[in-house]
Amino acid sequence: MLVGVPKEIKNHEYRVGLTPEAVREYCAAGHQVIVETNAGQGISKTDDDYRAGGATIVDSAEEVFARADMIVKVKEPQPNEWVQLREGQILFTYLHLAPDPDQAKGLMDAGVSAVAYETVTGPGGGLPLLAPMSEVAGRLSIEAGAMALRAHNGGRGTLMGGVPGVLPAKVVVLGGGVVGTQAARMAVGLGASVEIFDKSLPRLRQLDEMFQGRAVTRYSTAGTIEQALSGADVVIGAVLIPGASAPHLVPREDLKLMKNRAVLVDVAIDQGGCFETSKPTTHEDPTYEVDGIIHYCVANMPGAVPLTSSYALNNATLPYGLALAERGIAACEEDPHLLPGLNVHQGKIVNAAVAESLGF
Repeated sequence: MLVGVPKEIKNHEYRVGLTPEAVREYCAAGHQVIVETNAGQGISKTDDDYRAGGATIVDSAEEVFARADMIVKVKEPQPNEWVQLREGQILFTYLHLAPDPDQAKGLMDAGVSAVAYETVTGPGGGLPLLAPMSEVAGRLSIEAGAMALRAHNGGRGTLMGGVPGVLPAKVVVLGGGVVGTQAARMAVGLGASVEIFDKSLPRLRQLDEMFQGRAVTRYSTAGTIEQALSGADVVIGAVLIPGASAPHLVPREDLKLMKNRAVLVDVAIDQGGCFETSKPTTHEDPTYEVDGIIHYCVANMPGAVPLTSSYALNNATLPYGLALAERGIAACEEDPHLLPGLNVHQGKIVNAAVAESLGF
């Protein structure tokens, strides 16, 4: 199969769909790979690095989209990209269609078969292609929260770990999955006071054992969240319902419960966000204020550390991408874990959770 890798064009997105090492694996398996010139610039990889892996470098994204049987990306296609997709072509990337009906319609109209990283499942459960970016985003969320707390960035002026004689920041993590766990680990490591919320008692028991008292676990209800908001310096939104829109756990009226210039970091913004007042932002302009509360809602947080993110992502996606390259879309029919990743096929939304969220 001819596999194509265009350069990412989303605002401040520096990751790349395939690393040179991944390209080498595709070529060793008998496939051809074309890569847009400078696609790996954000991870300090040159066109010569890709040539060494076996790729052919082409001058434009238009040529990649026109020639390739399968397009491998990181972020969802932008409007000027989805119009270049075609029937019979495979798109393998993050899609996050639930809050994005325009993209969904664009992919349906193109007739492309779109496989979304975020809805591929694992043999033991979980979302193996979302997990590496969730790990990165979870860790970054605490760095982002700490920066947003600084006075020159509009925050309260609180140091995460405090100092002797002064209380540390209180961090509230909503969701005990991959993002929430990594966020809590970073916050604990910085010396913050941490509370983790989840609706699964078995998961809360696991987290309690994991943190050994260094973080407090709490069962998530509207009432317990309201209690936590009043003392929070940073709230991390880390809730995920696979393929579906994130629930709004903090309505706007609850912002009045919070300290002035406290910080909300919404890691679920790709799925619509879990705070009512969330709206997507960029690395260029990451924060805004609503009712005295600082909001950080960057929709591609791992793009800030593209070298780490690209390699972590490729480590997870490589076997699935090779299966698609070898067997085409039939690989989804043969693999019960790859099948949920198929979101769009033959002009239709074929993932139930995505279709329900879009109202299809």
